[in-house]
Amino acid sequence: MLRITRKTLYALEAVLDIAYHARPDPVQAKEVADRQGIPQRYLEQALQHLVRAGILRGVRGPRGGYRLARERRRITAGEIMRLVAQMEIEEQTADDGLPKLVSALGAQVASPILERIQNEVMSRLDTISLEDLCRDADQLGLAGLTRAKPDFTI
Repeated sequence: MLRITRKTLYALEAVLDIAYHARPDPVQAKEVADRQGIPQRYLEQALQHLVRAGILRGVRGPRGGYRLARERRRITAGEIMRLVAQMEIEEQTADDGLPKLVSALGAQVASPILERIQNEVMSRLDTISLEDLCRDADQLGLAGLTRAKPDFTI
């Protein structure tokens, strides 16, 4: 079952931040952490998972960081949320912390309803691309959220 956790929201925010700010240079994880208030320890782990999944591309070097691995319009919120959910499942033990439905009523009536609702939510999230979210940010006037300028001069 999909759980919208803090980690899920952090990952979605991070990818959206990268999509929004990765022009022309890659975005460094520290910049994302500073802008979004995401703990850097978790962020690095999530970003690496997203690189392995083909959502992001890591760029090495002094001006390195992260870029989208595909066009913004080809990455959906649903895809990101599924990947983070999978990452969390890999981190968990067998117990997911949810009560088990053992009655026939729970297993045959309640559980299928919850599954249908989850499928509907994920279907809707699959229609929302990073391009859509970046466009929403522009319409809200968030374009002024630019990367921090270098704090040194030559």
